Amino acid sequence: MLPKIKGQFPLLLLAFLAPAQFCHARVELMPCKNNFTPEQQIQLGQKAAQQVYAQMPVLPDSNPASQYIQQLGRKLAAQAPGYKWPYNFRVANVAEINAFALPGGTVFVNLGTIQAATNEAQLAGVMAHELSHVVLQHSVCNAVKQQKVGLIAGIGQIAAGVLLGGAGGEVVGQGIGMTAGLGFLKMSRGAERQADLLGVGIMYDAGYDPRAMSQFFEILQSKYGAGGSQFLSDHPNPGNRSEYIDKEVATFVPKPNYVSTTPAFTNIHSRVAGMHAYTAKEVSSGAWKSQSPNQTVDTGINQPAGTAATATPADMNTSDSWKTFQGSGYSIEIPGNWQAYGNESAAMFAPPGGIGRSADGRAGGVIYGALTDRYQPQNSGNLDAALDGLIEDIARDNPGLTPGNRGDVSLSGVSARSVECNNPSGNNGKGEHDWIVAFPQRNSSLLRYFVFVAPTPDFERMRPIFSRMLQTLNVR
Repeated sequence: MLPKIKGQFPLLLLAFLAPAQFCHARVELMPCKNNFTPEQQIQLGQKAAQQVYAQMPVLPDSNPASQYIQQLGRKLAAQAPGYKWPYNFRVANVAEINAFALPGGTVFVNLGTIQAATNEAQLAGVMAHELSHVVLQHSVCNAVKQQKVGLIAGIGQIAAGVLLGGAGGEVVGQGIGMTAGLGFLKMSRGAERQADLLGVGIMYDAGYDPRAMSQFFEILQSKYGAGGSQFLSDHPNPGNRSEYIDKEVATFVPKPNYVSTTPAFTNIHSRVAGMHAYTAKEVSSGAWKSQSPNQTVDTGINQPAGTAATATPADMNTSDSWKTFQGSGYSIEIPGNWQAYGNESAAMFAPPGGIGRSADGRAGGVIYGALTDRYQPQNSGNLDAALDGLIEDIARDNPGLTPGNRGDVSLSGVSARSVECNNPSGNNGKGEHDWIVAFPQRNSSLLRYFVFVAPTPDFERMRPIFSRMLQTLNVR
């Protein structure tokens, strides 16, 4: 992406105030192109945060390290350009040096990063870099590029995610290192360069020496080698980092004094030096859940590990009247007492009580209902091969899902394929039956697919409803 140019001061005034070598303009980088609204990005970030809290130990807000990171984060966020995201900052009790930012403004800093920094400016550089990924919306664009299954990747776990409009599939993907299965947070070198350039501007505006960012990254590379640390693995070095950062810093009007460190950093650095941070092996084993389970934070998106979803009894009766949902390239009728969620591309349909609730009242998983989204197959010319890929991706995120009999379905003159799947471990171990129907969208290489979901004992009772819905499906 080519940078836009943004002047800091009127040119004549700048020439008067600064030496000639500073008479340049700072870069202004635009967010990467995507179709997500800010609200959808925030929702995606909240869904991803649930994955983090389920798989990583996070210090509570009351912890002094959390309070310090939140204070530093607010200082930096005040200088972040563009949309005013609801930024918040958390400390993951993890030894690896790393940090990552979720869509919508939540930034996680590993405890090991605080322990490794030698001054506040270095830590500010890491956080300003992550803030820049939020500003430039890099993770959202990555999610769109990496999308395979869309929102329906976790059939029993996406009730809240289905509202996101089509890019949540990689939330439970292969992972950013050992963190929380957030594959879309792995950045390209181009995204890293942009985050560096924007981040040093945020640091400068907040009063920190912007060169401390590249200094910290150089320390990591000299200690661990290129890609040898978790941070450098997830944030690959674009090359010539110091050179292009120094060139960007040269465009800034010099300040007589930069903040290098503060008493607050010295205090917290001393306090965390002796704290136990969990290693990657300890995190992946889940041992931390019994030793120090997550405590609830004030955002309401962190709940104690092991909380099981609960649900009110679903209403499996249908009203006499049905209503039409207009989707992207299709329309379908649903029972009049069912609720439709989502948008024209990705949607969920469920009866009252068909969506589970966690212990804190938040949306949990789909128990009774239907889901639809689009899927990009590798082999768009072979429907069976495309269906194989779709099932494989769904099963990857739903351990225990076993495909069974297949069949042919005709939908408005379009040939479709269906498969019945069972998952004995689904629905909190009570068993789940999923009926997947997929068909090629006209004038597109994408598949449109529906997943009809119900607990195994109740699926046959629900099947007539699902069959009638399919009979009303109109493919355009």
